[in-house]
Amino acid sequence: MLRTPLTVGIVIGLAVCAGVVSGTRAFQAPGNAIAIDPDDLAGTVTGPSGPEAGVWVIAETSDLPTPFVKIVVTDDRGRYLVPDLPKANYRVWVRGYGLVDSPKTQAAPGKTLDLRAVPASSPAAAAQYYPAAHWLSLMEMPGKQEFPGTGDEGNGISTNMKSQGDWIRSVKSGGCTACHALGTKGTREIPAALGSFPTGVAAWDRRVKSGQAGAQMSGALNQFGRARVLKMFADWTDRIRAGDVPPAPARPQGLERNVVITQWDWADPKAYLHDVVSTDRRNPRVNANGPLYGALELSADYVPVLNPVTNTASRVPLTVRDPNTPPTSPAMPEPSPYWADEVIWTSKNNVHNPMLDHKGRLWLTSAVRPSANPPECKEGSSHPSAKAFPVANAGRHLAMYDPATKKLTHIGTCFGTHHLMFAEDANHTLWTSGGGQVVGWLNTKMFDETQDEMKSQGWTALIRDANGNGKRDAYVEPDQPLDASKDQRIGGALYAVAPAPDGSVWGTQLGYPGAIIRIVPGSNPSETALTEIYQPPFDNPNVPVRGFSPRGGDVDRNGVYWTALASGHLASFDRRKCKAALNGPAATGQHCPEGWTLYTEPVPQLKGVTDSGSAEASYYTWVDQFDTLGLGRNVPIDTGNAAEGLLALKDGKFVTLRVPYPMGFYTKWMDGRIDDEKAGWKGRGIWTTISTRTPFHMETGKGTTSKVMKFQVRPEPLAK
Repeated sequence: MLRTPLTVGIVIGLAVCAGVVSGTRAFQAPGNAIAIDPDDLAGTVTGPSGPEAGVWVIAETSDLPTPFVKIVVTDDRGRYLVPDLPKANYRVWVRGYGLVDSPKTQAAPGKTLDLRAVPASSPAAAAQYYPAAHWLSLMEMPGKQEFPGTGDEGNGISTNMKSQGDWIRSVKSGGCTACHALGTKGTREIPAALGSFPTGVAAWDRRVKSGQAGAQMSGALNQFGRARVLKMFADWTDRIRAGDVPPAPARPQGLERNVVITQWDWADPKAYLHDVVSTDRRNPRVNANGPLYGALELSADYVPVLNPVTNTASRVPLTVRDPNTPPTSPAMPEPSPYWADEVIWTSKNNVHNPMLDHKGRLWLTSAVRPSANPPECKEGSSHPSAKAFPVANAGRHLAMYDPATKKLTHIGTCFGTHHLMFAEDANHTLWTSGGGQVVGWLNTKMFDETQDEMKSQGWTALIRDANGNGKRDAYVEPDQPLDASKDQRIGGALYAVAPAPDGSVWGTQLGYPGAIIRIVPGSNPSETALTEIYQPPFDNPNVPVRGFSPRGGDVDRNGVYWTALASGHLASFDRRKCKAALNGPAATGQHCPEGWTLYTEPVPQLKGVTDSGSAEASYYTWVDQFDTLGLGRNVPIDTGNAAEGLLALKDGKFVTLRVPYPMGFYTKWMDGRIDDEKAGWKGRGIWTTISTRTPFHMETGKGTTSKVMKFQVRPEPLAK
């Protein structure tokens, strides 16, 4: 229904004299009008052809202690309701596919505000609001026939690149999009500040050398075959500059219209976040309504803190045990087009991943000293784990912050750390990835009781039961022939880590085709832990869908492992479906294709790719074990790093939780918290943070800081 000025006047007039309902002033509107509370904002969005369904209404304010935004989607009649707005003045506007932004209107909660949508004047104007994945889909990969590469004297592709899948993996989560999205305005265009160049190839060659990550980015291109990959990037941006436009996405449908997104600024524009944590992974009721904590990888030595109740952001300073701990390198091959030659990353802690325990304490993977290990970790030590597998270096360790005492505790580990997660055991064992050739853990119960960091920690090599006798024996090295009387060590590091309810520990191994790993610790993990390895069906003609290269993953309550694949799939692996033996000489990775199920992520495929998959490059998969979002238990959710949102798989179909503002949403992790069991949808939600290394690539440009995002799903689009 189109609302007339008379109808609006009636609604506002009734709002002034509304009664009190259950302790809250409720503004009841007549007929089909929208009922609102004093902290709501509602109305109808219309365009030239009538109501605009499935578009976003964005309310933003700078009046609170930290900038605040709330976003909702219109229903099938173009109606919207933004619930629970803090008292402030808001800028409100409409954004949607097929539109350009409407003028920003000043408004306050408790009002009915009808908005007028503005149609895009051309496909190119409309496409400026499409997510990065759609722009990335215009990038043309080398054809299958070009692999394996024949080197600089041949087709320009490195001889180390054996397949198109290997190349795609290196463009996506194995390289570029592991740090930032490709397809954002900041990447699909060459910034003017970079300078003037005779060709797109020259522009890209200069671009990848920019700033403190320049050496890493430039070096990564050499792995492709530098000339060939620069040609690919240049062709992409040249065609976009000439007017190429990606396919249009569909507007939000069904459950996607029930999504409410709330966001707060935190940290600072020169730092970037890796992760955020709100609760204990094992019990999402811990820290209800409490502060959220972030991890600033490489960039700065503090923990950003958000209090979502008071809308305030603060910091916890971080320190290292040894002042000789090296900081992030200040070297840059070329100045940044955003920050010139200013050194913006200065961290010594290099905090990567945070977790809360059952006491609400914050645990961090953090450097506390230089990487060279003390004698207790090395050959000749009496430590049980060192006797089994000595470790010479560890680049990152552990730290724990107790909000009750404001105390930061350093914990020097012999093993390196990257991700961490608590097991559901009496010792509250903290398992970690990132140890190189070992996987490490900390018995936090013992550490609390003794404060003995060496006694409380342990680690193990990854040993496969190659002889199939069900126990760990002496083993051969990864590059040695099998011995019928021995087991075999698996080379390579564990990346993601996820303890399962049955006591096993799951993770991934990066690379092509990559693999997932299942560790059964046994009674004395340093000497008894056994490892199973499963590769995705990347080159198997007998499976319905092929994919490759897991990145981050998580396990559900049934022991099913879920992971994002670089091929553009969300994959599940259920070892209960395996027909072959899970251990023994043949259990080397490709022995259980029937355990895998692949779901194509809901964005277009890359140009030049004919296999199943998509342009998506999800960094991590998290499983909502306890229904904190409201879509059900054990729902897997991909980080949707190219889709600029979260991709939840419900009943075999994706629900896209797109973040339309600011464009460029990119996260690496999430968790779900239940603040109030009795409050329905309002008492639960998923929390994430902006995790791109380049927040200045986002829509709002230089000066953009990271943001905390809360995702909620209400029962219908007008629920209060």
